[in-house]
Amino acid sequence: MTIDGFADRVRQSFERQGAMALIGARLVELRAGYCALALTPRPETSQQHGYVHAGILATLVDSAGGYAGYTMFPAGSSVLTVEFKLNLLAPAQGERIVAEGFVVKSGRTLTITRGDVHAERNGARTLVAIMQQTLMVMHGKADSAPPGETSASAT
Repeated sequence: MTIDGFADRVRQSFERQGAMALIGARLVELRAGYCALALTPRPETSQQHGYVHAGILATLVDSAGGYAGYTMFPAGSSVLTVEFKLNLLAPAQGERIVAEGFVVKSGRTLTITRGDVHAERNGARTLVAIMQQTLMVMHGKADSAPPGETSASAT
C-alpha cells in the first residue's frame, strides 16, 4: 500500500469529525503507522467519580488507532472500525489524556492496530487503558460524504 500524502488526508479527516470536536480532542502527533490524540479532561467528559469516562477513552483511542491505520491506506480510500477491545487498567485523571494508536499489521482489506491511553498528572504518565482494533480499508470510497450523509472517516 502507498502512504503518499497521508498527513494531509488524516488531518482533513480529523477536522471533519464532530465527535472529536465534541470531546475536545486534538491531533498531537502523526507519522506513518502512528497517531496520538489528546484531550484536556473537563466535567463534560467525566463520570460520576470525576474520572474521564470509559466511553470517552474508548472514543479517543478508537480514533487514534483508526488514524494510525489510515496513514497506511491508499489515496482514494477511507477507514472504518470493524471491532475493538478495550481493557481499562486505572482511573483516568490528570491534566491531559493521551491516546496513541500503533499499526501492528496493515493488509489490503484489514489492518490491526493497538492503542495505549495515558493520563498525565504532575509530570507523570499512567497507563489507564489498552486497546486492540481491526480496521477495514474501504477501497474506492472517499473519506468525506456528500452533505446530509454520514462520512466513512475513522470512527
